[in-house]
Amino acid sequence: MIETVLFDLDGTIVNTNELIITSFLHVMDKHYPEPPFTREQIIPHMGLTLEQQLRQFTGREDVAELVTDYRAYNMLHHDALVREFPNVHKVISRLHAKGITLGVVTTKMKPSTILALETFDLLKFMKEIVTLNDVENPKPHPEPVLTAIQRLGADPKTTLMVGDSPADLQSARAAGVQSAGVAWSLKGAEVLKKYDPDYILNDMTDLYGVLGMESEG
Repeated sequence: MIETVLFDLDGTIVNTNELIITSFLHVMDKHYPEPPFTREQIIPHMGLTLEQQLRQFTGREDVAELVTDYRAYNMLHHDALVREFPNVHKVISRLHAKGITLGVVTTKMKPSTILALETFDLLKFMKEIVTLNDVENPKPHPEPVLTAIQRLGADPKTTLMVGDSPADLQSARAAGVQSAGVAWSLKGAEVLKKYDPDYILNDMTDLYGVLGMESEG
């Protein structure tokens, strides 16, 4: 029986996809205008840390200037570009009311994580939030998931990690918890299935079945 559910943030419970892609395109166009950088080059790497992605895109080790530009653009356009995924608030609210322990495990920094959760009134449901600020080794390393488990006093055997990227599923498996990939991932369900998640969620309401709850009429 699942007693604890940990959620990735970007692309899983908050639709920041367009914000992230637009921010990367802005930075790459500013610093590397030729040849033009594309959305297709960005999507496979989403789920890694900002620094990891920029290093892969540029081949540079020092990406501090690019990180600064990314975060400035990202913050400026945050409210205009973030969206809510269908049924997320409804499902999370019901799980919380049912007594399921909820948390967020993300590769974002803490301030932007809090902002995104507050934007869609999700912060109040989360008992623990583990961000890039809280770990030395981000996903796909198990440390972020293990940190959440430790802080919550949770049992890995009754914990589920829900995410939209291979990094989420790899981190979950390495931490010894169950995993669920979300089919609304920009990477697609078929890519996520290669990482052997225990479940694929086609809609957030699929969590009801995974947790043994009755679906809403």
